[in-house]
Amino acid sequence: MLSLIIGLVLFLGIHSVAIVSLDWRNQQAAKNEWLWKGFYATVSLLGLYFIAVGYAAARMEPIVLYTLPYWLRHLTYLLMTIAMVLFFAPYFPGAIKRTAKHPQLIAVKLWAASHLLVNGSLADVILFGAFLGWAVLDRISMKKRPQRALPGLKESKFNDIFVVIIGLALSFAFIRFLHGSLIGVPLMP
Repeated sequence: MLSLIIGLVLFLGIHSVAIVSLDWRNQQAAKNEWLWKGFYATVSLLGLYFIAVGYAAARMEPIVLYTLPYWLRHLTYLLMTIAMVLFFAPYFPGAIKRTAKHPQLIAVKLWAASHLLVNGSLADVILFGAFLGWAVLDRISMKKRPQRALPGLKESKFNDIFVVIIGLALSFAFIRFLHGSLIGVPLMP
């Protein structure tokens, strides 16, 4: 469990720098943008590594806090399909991005909340709860700070179609194959 917590502190910590000290973050990026991005990426990847190792270990001896009805899995599939679409929307601007304003944060919230509907172990609550809490705090802080431009295409209605197709295809792939091979929990027999 310690590895999971260390990973969350590293990953969510580096992703929270702009929340707690935007000026410091901007100073570091202004000094040497590539060095800042390299540091950010390294800490993020290290955090993901510890999260994966810690979560895998915690799943070996789960401490179950709650169980919810099986039918919530279907709601989770639906929410995750929406999350997949929203995750890519910032890079393919269109009506989806414009309407959602911060589609990746909504995607993280949907990912975390939907997984809390079907996973009730202590490790699940720590992992998905931490990401959900972080996404809520980040969204609140975004109302108070200027937004950096994301690299992406020009806004187009075709981008919306493309994002929906990517989201649906990735959702299908995760449900049928990827979740089982990447996470170790197959969703379909």
